[in-house]
Amino acid sequence: MDKLRNITMSAVQVVLLFFISIAMNWLAELLHLPIPGSILGIIVIFALLKMNMIKLTWIEQGANLLLAELLLFFIPSAVGIMKYIPLLESDGLRILVVVISSTFIVMLSSGLIASRITKRKESKAS
Repeated sequence: MDKLRNITMSAVQVVLLFFISIAMNWLAELLHLPIPGSILGIIVIFALLKMNMIKLTWIEQGANLLLAELLLFFIPSAVGIMKYIPLLESDGLRILVVVISSTFIVMLSSGLIASRITKRKESKAS
């Protein structure tokens, strides 16, 4: 019974996150904003969490489920790349260098930021 409750809770939370995303896509389109609705949705959820208008527990299971299955969201874009085989043949090496270097930069900056946050939390705790 507990497993069914967890599955139901996760599904409800995913649906809630989905509706927030749809609403923000609609708002971005309505207001002709240059920011994608998905980014607006992240900003809105972050603001609601920071203002304690919603609790993390209300969306945590659903968000973790989506993060666990994140790779599935990249399949359509990976399949779409197949349309650009001639581009990859001519500029593939340059594209690969950009992808690898940008991935390294993101990993490095994320690690440094996480390290600083951890040190800041440890210094506040002591």
